[in-house]
Amino acid sequence: MVRVRILGVALDAAEQHVILLKPLGEPEGSGRILPVWIGAQEATSILVAVEGAEPPRPLAHDLMVSLLQSLEGTVTRVEVTRIEDGTYYAEITLVTPRGVRTIDARPSDAIALASRTGSTIWVADDVLERAGILDTISDRDVLGDDDADAEREGDAEEEVEEFRRFLDDVDPEDFQG
Repeated sequence: MVRVRILGVALDAAEQHVILLKPLGEPEGSGRILPVWIGAQEATSILVAVEGAEPPRPLAHDLMVSLLQSLEGTVTRVEVTRIEDGTYYAEITLVTPRGVRTIDARPSDAIALASRTGSTIWVADDVLERAGILDTISDRDVLGDDDADAEREGDAEEEVEEFRRFLDDVDPEDFQG
């Protein structure tokens, strides 16, 4: 298992939401990113939590957290465990008064809960190997002059545009095993 963080949420060419997961400790522009296609509601829920926004009414994942708290349960970690026929599978590990429980879940729901509870997010090595894409976003060394800063900004914009073109052309079926 590889511990990951939420790098961001994007839209692909078909206007489908994609959450991008990046292994912790890997610098930008190296390693792999795991794209996971999710629904619009889940994308909104994850973005609300990541940005620390307060929705006017509780979202479904806020309700789940409240239910867990009222039952004295806590989410300790979530795992994206496998990919089969282009579908990702996940598990949520809970600590309850009745002991540790592992619950099957959609990755989008698991990640939305993790983003609200501060739980760690993990991806199976095999999933990252099979479905991960190369990270094309790089973090340039600081050169210390304005011309170099402008050049880095232009390079970064070009790399982001290249990544957007990749997302425009990618299809979830490309990641089927």
